[in-house]
Amino acid sequence: MSAWTERNQAALVREFAALQRRLSDLHVELSSETEDLLECTAEAGERPTAIDELTGIFKLSRFERELLLLCAGVEMESALAERCAELSGRSQGSGVTFALAMAMLPEAHWGALAPGSPLRIERLIEIDIRHGLTSAPLRIDERILHYLAGVNQLDQRLEPILRHREQAAWLYEDHWRLAGETLAAIVADRAADTAIHLFGDDPQAHEAIAAAVAERTGRTLYVLHAEDTPGPGAELDQFAVLWARETVLLPAMLLLQWEGETPCAAAHQLAERLPGPLVIATRDPLRLHRAVEQHEVNKADPRGQREMWCAALGVEPGRSHHAIDYLAEQFRLSAETILRIGTGARQRSSSKRELAYACRAVARPRLEALAERIVPSARWDDLVLPELQKQTLLQVAAQSRNRMRVYEQWGFADRGRRGLGLSVLFAGPSGTGKTLAAEVLAAELDLDLYRIDLSAVVSKYIGETERNLKQVFDAAETGGSVLLFDEADALFGKRAEVKDSHDRYANIEVGYLLQRMETFQGIAILTTNMKSSLDKAFQRRLRFQVDFPSPDVRQRKAIWRRVFPEQTPTEALDPERLARLNVPGGSIRNIALNAAFLAAEEDVSIAMAHVLQATRMEVEKAERPLADMEIRGWV
Repeated sequence: MSAWTERNQAALVREFAALQRRLSDLHVELSSETEDLLECTAEAGERPTAIDELTGIFKLSRFERELLLLCAGVEMESALAERCAELSGRSQGSGVTFALAMAMLPEAHWGALAPGSPLRIERLIEIDIRHGLTSAPLRIDERILHYLAGVNQLDQRLEPILRHREQAAWLYEDHWRLAGETLAAIVADRAADTAIHLFGDDPQAHEAIAAAVAERTGRTLYVLHAEDTPGPGAELDQFAVLWARETVLLPAMLLLQWEGETPCAAAHQLAERLPGPLVIATRDPLRLHRAVEQHEVNKADPRGQREMWCAALGVEPGRSHHAIDYLAEQFRLSAETILRIGTGARQRSSSKRELAYACRAVARPRLEALAERIVPSARWDDLVLPELQKQTLLQVAAQSRNRMRVYEQWGFADRGRRGLGLSVLFAGPSGTGKTLAAEVLAAELDLDLYRIDLSAVVSKYIGETERNLKQVFDAAETGGSVLLFDEADALFGKRAEVKDSHDRYANIEVGYLLQRMETFQGIAILTTNMKSSLDKAFQRRLRFQVDFPSPDVRQRKAIWRRVFPEQTPTEALDPERLARLNVPGGSIRNIALNAAFLAAEEDVSIAMAHVLQATRMEVEKAERPLADMEIRGWV
């Protein structure tokens, strides 16, 4: 037990004894012994007792102080409780009433129980007003009772919705500077009036900065997520009062955090009314009526990402390291995430591929609910294209690998980060290999491939399409993924002449997409069967455009040679004759797969007859005639 705890308990015993004597003899003066003790401790510079701390914090009058002590005494001293019950004529329950206090305590005044008095407004005591104000039983609030006894812990009514946040283990250098040099000084100067608004795409950094500010100003940080906010009304009012009390008792600081576009009504009310020090963290800027210190906090740029990876992996910052360059250019992670992954990698001596997998695992959760993840398995040998198109795809991969050198080391990013993402258009008829090419690129770069489901994105309601797309792009900013927009003409079509409101809002959607594509830092691949329907302004913003033609005879022959896996049993298949069938690669794959099932059912090897039967099924599906010259000599 600490010296202060012993001294505080001894002071309480003396206070309760003085109250006991006062209730037995009205001529006894209260608190003389405690006042003498306070004079001694003040001279020695020691911490005041809990009751005197409360008196100073809430500016209690002498009558309010003694009334609060009396309510505490009946809970902690049985003799005092019996005496109060005897005086008030109550056989059970609290014997303290306002009438008893007015009669027995010095300097009594009616203002002590007014709605705006400290005892009422700070909820230091509880009043059962069903019995009338003067005869109502008075009880000390449990949190205050524990405080008087020397136990200073968060009110248990707040514990279910608040999360204690420890000091951040690591922060990006710019964020440390913001927390230590700017925000901590603001909180220290005017804590009660301080509201800080942090916005940006790094919620982990928002927490870490708030924790650093709290630590530097001697406060305990608690986090309240918007979805846990009490509902409007009595619950919200109680939370506001109890939390305002905790800011001075612990003392504490609150981080009010939400990741949605707009806060719920209850969270917005708290942001407006809670006293400081308060930190509000959102992704987008928020408009409030109160004065706030507003700061944008985003994840570090690739240069900062590289510095953090070097520190986390124990590599000299100036040393060339391909794995670190890859991580810094492909991912945008928070400092704490980099520290966690880097520490684990050093302990296990992880390879570049294992590091990349760990980073992708962090980036996946937000995209999984918004898009379909395709596990890329195709390689360059699986892709049959003219040489020009293949060289363009190789250039896409090369630019993705060398973004760190060109943008950061050679200074192109210093002129602005707009347009630094890789946007690629794949145009051509269905089945010509557009999605396969996207798989090849994702596999080459060791990234996840996500296909955007347009049915889940496009909405008939005004503004919903933009909101859905914003969620997709925001989630993809973490990196480690390639976005594939199939049938992109449905989204990026030409803007039309405005004839009615539908045209106006359709044009707004296209305009939003143009802007977001230009600011997106990752890799986005768009496919279309109708390139001419795309908006010209959109095509200008594309870094690459690859036209996928229907394969010629030589290319179809190469596709037929590759379409059957090595372990597949075949018999006398002739790629030369099969190549005369004028269908794209996607149809060739369908035919090969159907032929395999036909042969498996007969328990024989795949022969030309099986391919012919599967071909007839495929062309019938496409509703096109099958020329005799295409299948001549097959069987």
